[in-house]
Amino acid sequence: MVNPDTAHHQDQYETANAQPEITVTQKDLPLHCPTPKMALWASHPRVFLPIDETPDGRFQCPYCGTQFILKKDDA
Repeated sequence: MVNPDTAHHQDQYETANAQPEITVTQKDLPLHCPTPKMALWASHPRVFLPIDETPDGRFQCPYCGTQFILKKDDA
């Protein structure tokens, strides 16, 4: 049974590591995992990921293994 005090609107959130790869943009920085779209009750502690400091624009979350890919600006 769902706890009504902590699980309001949980159908609007993803579970942690629901997607093995997530593409992010500059507007998502500073990047952290879990992301705001993930349900916190089923997740790991928040960790900030310095994806903008990597040479290839990729960073893997050390907790859940989700691979984040920084989309380059179309300039």
